[in-house]
Order: sequence, then structure tokens, then C-alpha cells
Amino acid sequence: MKRRNMIVVIAGGLMVLAASLGGLQAQTGENDGPQFQDNTNLLFPHDYREWIFLSSGLGMTYVSEEGDSASESAREPRFQNVFVNPSSYAHFMEHGTWPDHSVFVLEIRQSSSEASINEDGRFQTDLAVVEAEVKDSRFEDGWAFYNFGDAGREGQSVAPLSGNRVAACIACHTEHTAVERTFVQFYPTLLDVAREKGTLKTGFE
Repeated sequence: MKRRNMIVVIAGGLMVLAASLGGLQAQTGENDGPQFQDNTNLLFPHDYREWIFLSSGLGMTYVSEEGDSASESAREPRFQNVFVNPSSYAHFMEHGTWPDHSVFVLEIRQSSSEASINEDGRFQTDLAVVEAEVKDSRFEDGWAFYNFGDAGREGQSVAPLSGNRVAACIACHTEHTAVERTFVQFYPTLLDVAREKGTLKTGFE
């Protein structure tokens, strides 16, 4: 009888351990990297809004290769929300660099200023487009860029941008980013980490 009770206790302990390990895996996001179809087509990360939120910009502009300002002056300014998978965020916080299989999601939303009790400022409204950037050593450039349009959904997959569509992305993310191919200069909490770890690009500051 004692032996049977001991077996029950051991079995119960193993179940608790398994549950704890499962919870730890969920917290660290060990399996939260990019999911591919046909090796390179990225499956839409439908749960990206449960990832780590890095920052948000409103009506941001940039200077093109021709020196012109690419803006949205003809439209209402849009919000750009950036998310990253939790395991890659944890790695960056420790090392100041992005590990292979890092996934960044750029969610662009329309904005408005007239609704409910709001009297000033702007807030986010309809989804305009969802884009993604993936660090993966299997790609020739080491990074890949994706565009899911405005209808990203679970199970959807898209091919990486190529040709002229990606050339501008690569050029901009090579020349103007603070850490590797990412705009850490716009993510204030991560910028401090990069400074501390000494991983800012040479001459960036």
C-alpha cells in the first residue's frame, strides 16, 4: 500500500514538473519563430499582437535615394506599430543582438481625430497593411521581407519580396539602421540596451 502511494506521489510530481516546463516554454516563446510553407513562404503570424510591442510611430517620413521626402501628406497620418517574437526580444535584452529566426511585424493603421469625447490628438483605427521582416541565415542576404496586405489571416502564406520590390528595403535597412538591419533608434528601451552592450553600428552616434 505504501509503495502504491509512493508511485501516485511520484506520478503527481512528474505531472506538475511537466506543466511547469510547459509554462516556462510558453513564457519564453521557444517556438515563436517564423513558420514557413515551402521553406521560404512565411505563414501569417496571427498571434503577433500577443508578442512584445517595441514602439509606435505616427506619420513618419523618410528620405528616398533621390533625396525626396516620402510622406503621407495627402492622407491622414498613419500609425506604425512594431512587434517582435518574445524569444528574440529576450535574446536582445541579454546580448544586444538579434538571433537567427527573429520575426518583426510592422502593423500600419489609419488614424483619426474625430470620435467620441476626443478633442485633440489622434488615435488608431482601421488596419492598412501588415508587413514582416525575418532574420534567417538561409536567405542570401540573411534577412527577408514580406507583405501580407490588409487581410492577413491564420493559414495565409506569402513569398518573400524580390527584385526591385525588396532592393529599396535592403538598401534602407543596411544604411540607416542602428543595430543590424533593425531601426532600434526608434525603440527607446532597446536603444539603451544596445548602448550598454556596445552593439550599435560603428559611427551611428
